[in-house]
Amino acid sequence: MRTYLKKLGSASIVAVAMSVVVSAAFANEKVAGADYGNGKSIFENGKGDVPACTSCHGADGLGNDSLGTPRLAGQIYQFLAKQLDDYANDRRQDTTMFVMNANAKGLTPQDRKDVAAYLNSIGRNFSGKQLQAASGGSDIDALKESGTEVGVAHLGKALVNYGDGKRGIPACLSCHGHNGRGVDPMYPRIGEQKFNYLVNQLKKWRDGSRANDPMGQMRAVGEKLTDEDILNVATYLTQAPQTTLGNTRIPVEHLP
Repeated sequence: MRTYLKKLGSASIVAVAMSVVVSAAFANEKVAGADYGNGKSIFENGKGDVPACTSCHGADGLGNDSLGTPRLAGQIYQFLAKQLDDYANDRRQDTTMFVMNANAKGLTPQDRKDVAAYLNSIGRNFSGKQLQAASGGSDIDALKESGTEVGVAHLGKALVNYGDGKRGIPACLSCHGHNGRGVDPMYPRIGEQKFNYLVNQLKKWRDGSRANDPMGQMRAVGEKLTDEDILNVATYLTQAPQTTLGNTRIPVEHLP
């Protein structure tokens, strides 16, 4: 962990610390200036030549392993907004469905803001509590039966929680929070994410084909991961609960 932070520099350490401090401030607020109705309409019906988001991400926004698309429901607003802007400005290339760059370009900056805000709101009631809907993660047993190579959950849990100091791999929770439940405004929710999407993105960070990460943090981590590491981490994260042992509430529920 020390080696990793030294490589990234003091700016990274400050960013991580600040993200933790401000997370509660963002977690329980609606996005100012966002039209949630417009975001919902685009998500469900599309706009102009842009198809409905549901066509790839599902009616509930939980993603699709067969298509390799991610869960969007409940994702951090700032992260979603950044990804849509990055697609629109070709800072990120969609090499999964090959449609996101065109789709993002077909939306105005306000549209992208509205969609990101709406997606963040799915499963959230803004009254100080997070609705605990069923996990949107993948069914690992079903994937395994279909021939998909999966990893070993407890080995993935070790990397997620502790990293591997000998190889300079930091714990995922040091940026993404407990079980990858996300830290506003910078680090996305990766817990309960689709397995195939997690595997694909970690490999893209590793080979540099995705490079829109702040300060190159994910590329620095990815280059140290083996195929086995990636499968193990994805296997654990896709099934990881938001709650901690002995505590059935997630952090936002502690807010007044």
